[in-house]
Amino acid sequence: MNLLRSSIWILALVLSVIVSSAQIRIKTGAEQTEKYLPLLKGKRVAIVANQTSIIGKTSLVDSLKTLGINVVKIFGPEHGFRGTASAGAVVADSTDAKTGIREISLYGKKSKPSKADLADVDLVIFDIQDVGARFYTYINLLAKVMESCAENNLELLILDRPNPNGYCVDGPILD
Repeated sequence: MNLLRSSIWILALVLSVIVSSAQIRIKTGAEQTEKYLPLLKGKRVAIVANQTSIIGKTSLVDSLKTLGINVVKIFGPEHGFRGTASAGAVVADSTDAKTGIREISLYGKKSKPSKADLADVDLVIFDIQDVGARFYTYINLLAKVMESCAENNLELLILDRPNPNGYCVDGPILD
C-alpha cells in the first residue's frame, strides 16, 4: 500500500511539473487590437489606465498613439497613470511627459470623470489590471467611470485582463 501511495504521489508531482511548465498564453483584451481598433478610428479617445495597462512591454496609451489613434485624455487612478505615486499619495492633474496628453487624476477629491472632462471625448477605454483584493480601488473606479459614461451618453470599452490570482482564495471571511 505504501508503494502504491508513493507511486501516486510521484505521478502527481510529475504531472504538476508538466502542467506548470506548459506555455499557456492568455491574450489580454488590450493585446487583441484587431478586434477593437476599428471602433476607435476617427474618434477622440480617453483612456483610464495605469502601469498595468500594457501591450507587451509598452503602455496602452503609447501603443495606441503609435497606431494612429487620437488619444485626447488619460484618466489616472491611485498611483497615477505611469504608476509613480506612492499608495495613498495625492495625485494631481498633469500632462504626461512622454505623450503630452492631459492626465486627469481620479484619485482623491475627484473619483469620476466630470461632464467637462468628457466634453471632448467620443469613447472611453478602461484597461486596468485588478487582483480581486477588497482593498484595491480599481473596481470602484470602474463603477464610477461606467456611471459617468452613462450620464454623458458615451461609449465605454472595457479591455479584459484576467485576475492573476483567480485561483487563489485567502483571508478572513466577511461577516
